[in-house]
Amino acid sequence: MNDRPKLVHAPTEGFPMQGDRLTVGGIPLDRLAARVGQTPFYAYDRALLSQRVAELRRHLPPSISLHYAMKANPMPAVVDHMAREVDGIDVASGRELRVALDAGMDPHEISFAGPGKHAGELAQAIASGVLINVESPTELKTIARLADELKATARIAIRVNPDFELKSSGMKMGGGPKQFGIDAEQLPELLPTIAHPLVFEGFHIFSGSQNLKAESIIDAQTKALALAVELAAFAPGPVRMLNIGGGFGIPYFPGESRFDLAAVGVHLHALVDEAKRVLPEAELVVELGRYLVGEAGIYVSRVIDRKVSRGQVFLVTDGGLHHNLSASGNFGQVIRKNYPVTIGTRTADGDREVASVVGPLCTPLDLLADRMDLARADIGDLVVVFQSGAYGLTASPGHFLSHPPAVEVLV
Repeated sequence: MNDRPKLVHAPTEGFPMQGDRLTVGGIPLDRLAARVGQTPFYAYDRALLSQRVAELRRHLPPSISLHYAMKANPMPAVVDHMAREVDGIDVASGRELRVALDAGMDPHEISFAGPGKHAGELAQAIASGVLINVESPTELKTIARLADELKATARIAIRVNPDFELKSSGMKMGGGPKQFGIDAEQLPELLPTIAHPLVFEGFHIFSGSQNLKAESIIDAQTKALALAVELAAFAPGPVRMLNIGGGFGIPYFPGESRFDLAAVGVHLHALVDEAKRVLPEAELVVELGRYLVGEAGIYVSRVIDRKVSRGQVFLVTDGGLHHNLSASGNFGQVIRKNYPVTIGTRTADGDREVASVVGPLCTPLDLLADRMDLARADIGDLVVVFQSGAYGLTASPGHFLSHPPAVEVLV
């Protein structure tokens, strides 16, 4: 599991070069830009999305339900495509819920998570018949009141803040004091109080995200099942659903290895067998966002100026952190690192130079590539940021400095 070769940079083989043009779904990049009608834009490759789901299906047990966490990429066309590929969708707002329903996903296979759901969203979820992941005792009471008012039942799962964390994860979402879920030690007292019009279905135990270490994921999954079994003794009914989260990471930076999906798949086969013994009515759910869509997307901007400042080359583009905050290093990075970047309209074996790619914003934070080895580019060339399929446009401050928005296309 630890003997895999290191990468020179994150893999980008999903977007091959044809001559001096990068291609997206077989379309040369400059032709795609003309088809889109503007730069900057995001492009997502539907074949790569389907390939990633197929890869997961090959490794995961057939009984595992694969859910898409659409907060990673809520573009309606992407959600519509994923709704036909996965078993369920997790949403994090009322607006996302509408998109998931519009995509045709069965409401019974939609779950709604997130702290601070307002009453209108909760009523929307109850009326739609989706599963609500309860984040606090107060939210539990609100759901019961709204269900009474609507003369309906409310399907709920308890989101548990476990007493363990996902080691080596990019963002820790469990263990210690957290805004997510209800502390595990509070649940023996709370669970027995759940009654009509609430319908208890199970637990959601999500402890972290963006993890490249299979052994950490395996440890968290094992502990999640054990915790669910412990809490089931206090539940008002059988556990019919156990969401053990996801956390599978993708490589972004030099030296990072691919996530060992095969090792996790082997472990999940054993975990499913154990779950059948200890929670015989429970459906196991793996919920993934970034891992499903992150590598299937690119962000494309056009060079509008080329300048040299005290010996350093700057390629100024019409896109930047207002569209792709993650690539700028301002979305969770402690020490800024470059995403994989290329000049999508220049051959890889031509002239090269060390250059920085910056956006048009009046801030030094607007940096997409810091002194990277790139093909020599000029005004009009297209710059591509890979690994941009997740937490891109909607995770960025699109109105910052009032520059024009980017668009998104599914190819």
